[in-house]
Amino acid sequence: MGEPVRLLSVGAFTLDTILRVETLPAHQGKFIASDGVQIASGMATSAACAAHRLGAQVSLWASAGDDQVGDQLVAEIQAEGIDCSLIRRVAGARSALAAILVDQHGERIIVPFYDRKAQADPEELPLANLSAFDAVLVDVRWPGAAALALSAARDVGRHAILDADTAPIEVLERLLPLASHIVASEPAARIVCGHALDPESACADLASRTDAFVAVTGGAAGTWWHDKAAGRVRHVGAPKIKAVDTLAAGDVFHGAFAVGLAEAMPPEQAIRFASAAAALKCLRFGGRLGAPDRAETLAMMAAHWPSSQEA
Repeated sequence: MGEPVRLLSVGAFTLDTILRVETLPAHQGKFIASDGVQIASGMATSAACAAHRLGAQVSLWASAGDDQVGDQLVAEIQAEGIDCSLIRRVAGARSALAAILVDQHGERIIVPFYDRKAQADPEELPLANLSAFDAVLVDVRWPGAAALALSAARDVGRHAILDADTAPIEVLERLLPLASHIVASEPAARIVCGHALDPESACADLASRTDAFVAVTGGAAGTWWHDKAAGRVRHVGAPKIKAVDTLAAGDVFHGAFAVGLAEAMPPEQAIRFASAAAALKCLRFGGRLGAPDRAETLAMMAAHWPSSQEA
């Protein structure tokens, strides 16, 4: 590899309390956890950390309160090697929190809290322009910042990648037209399309509404992406693993996909790279802490797609 690519990740910044339980609760009561961890996380934050482990230089643009939780969040992510100089601290606001339960099969329940004051729209970008970055990745949790970043990235000819996850339809409709690349979860694709579709049909429907690159992720079922040149939807299967913790797998996928695009990987290769990284993360408890390094990811790619070109 030559010089590392530079990414800007924009969006969620939360203090997650993650507890491992045998089964997810179906009724009220007290439940004893077998493991637990408290970490700085959030979609954009987890994606940033994953991208850094894969070799990128990453800056995070997020918003936090001026409280002790915010201090803890910034210190922890700086220690991960992420540039936190762009993080906004809002006086009198509370930093975001999330309570998360993960069961023995890796499935989870997530209950986040975002202070509206901390998530208020920014008036402008924290930089004059985004030409220093090779790609910009945004999530849907700080829509005002995401809209500014996507538009600014496209203005300077950079990849403008939207992690389209579950969100109000008005948020998705605001951000989708601004992205050059849309990687949507199944639920988000269905929110936009307005009816229950299988992932392949949802990908085709979503692609018909935009000129952007479109992919729809389906977890263990793999990823569907619209091949503009061929005029059809194609599929990349996910590596078969026994999941321990699926928390942050989508964030790791998006971070790795952004790295792949920034390194000029062809779309299918970037999806394989992202799928391998996400699968490895699912083997480890602790959310984003399970994100793999580059050597592990390339080894997983070679094991599951022997014909893959060296990344």
